[in-house]
Amino acid sequence: MPWRRLARNRLSFAALGAILVVTVAALLAPWLAPYDPDEPDAAVALASVSVRHPLGTDLYGRDQLSRLIHAGRVDLLVALSATAIALTLGATLGAAAGYRGGWVDHLVMRGVDAVMAFPAFILALAITAALGNSTANVVAAIALTHVPIYTRLIRGEMLKARETEYAEAARTVGNRPHQIVLYHLFPNCVPPLIVQATLAMGFAILTVAALSFIGLGIQPPQSEWGQMTAEGAGYVVSGEWWLVLFPGFAIMLTVLAFNLVGDTLRDLLDPRMRGVR
Repeated sequence: MPWRRLARNRLSFAALGAILVVTVAALLAPWLAPYDPDEPDAAVALASVSVRHPLGTDLYGRDQLSRLIHAGRVDLLVALSATAIALTLGATLGAAAGYRGGWVDHLVMRGVDAVMAFPAFILALAITAALGNSTANVVAAIALTHVPIYTRLIRGEMLKARETEYAEAARTVGNRPHQIVLYHLFPNCVPPLIVQATLAMGFAILTVAALSFIGLGIQPPQSEWGQMTAEGAGYVVSGEWWLVLFPGFAIMLTVLAFNLVGDTLRDLLDPRMRGVR
């Protein structure tokens, strides 16, 4: 069973546990956070790690643990929204291009090539700089950079699936093209989509953190891991190490966890990776 194989892989199982912990903490942020993440307290500004503030405080005396928990909600929401949008658009375009072929395939793939001609992060940076750095624009920018990945993936899977015997049988009994794609071909393309979406979540979190770090992502006073890292970067020399360490560690842990789980899912869902011929 796939879940048993996942459980036997201790590293991937731990990564899955880390994702669950981060997700639960984000969902329960209003109840888990010990303080209001935006409430300043000048009396404890730049306070080090203590019992009262387990991860210290920032320049304004805001509790770092509370901000970190609420920031996780923002990062996960942006990454999940961008991944869902990119998956939906990419899968639709890829399925149409792969099944229809001809001018549809040519048009879609030339558009994909045009988007992929730009480095993903540079394109996301340009979009947010042009449209403004609102949360919606950050989601749109990340989603657009991911659409070509899903489009090429589903197109390749659809090109193989449409030549199979069950696809020919579906056409023979009179199914319409959209019925063949939705009910007979697309379900067989879902496993690679799941793997790619899991890996893309890590990249999306890294992208929103990077955009926020340079000032083009989530804006204050909203907490966000990359923004928190940027705010604390100037205080490393003066000894306030906790301002950078904890948000940076949250980014690293979450991205690594999604990558590990994605690699394991690929091994579980791809017969070739299991040695099945």
